[in-house]
Amino acid sequence: MTEPSVTLSDAAAKRIAAIVGTDPGKSALRVSVEGGGCSGFSYKFDLTDGVQDDDVIVEKHDAKVLIDSMSLIYMAGSEIDFVDNLLGQSFQIKNPNAVASCGCGTSFSI
Repeated sequence: MTEPSVTLSDAAAKRIAAIVGTDPGKSALRVSVEGGGCSGFSYKFDLTDGVQDDDVIVEKHDAKVLIDSMSLIYMAGSEIDFVDNLLGQSFQIKNPNAVASCGCGTSFSI
């Protein structure tokens, strides 16, 4: 299996492990890309308990993220981060493929 092209920051790994740890029966955070949003595509985050055949698994410390192969095409080279600032707490994806994004940080275009 090739090395995943998506990485997790330490802050994201810590937050994912904490969230998954509070929900028995869930073992990972699934990140996917969907059509829509104000810039063309948007990220979707879900807790899950199962790995699909086409999933790429990204692990760091006690955190596991699952990304399906179609979403991985749009996320190649990205870093998943967790930000906690005056505007609130959120996962943010630093995607080098995005040529535009919206203010909320969950929508982008390629």
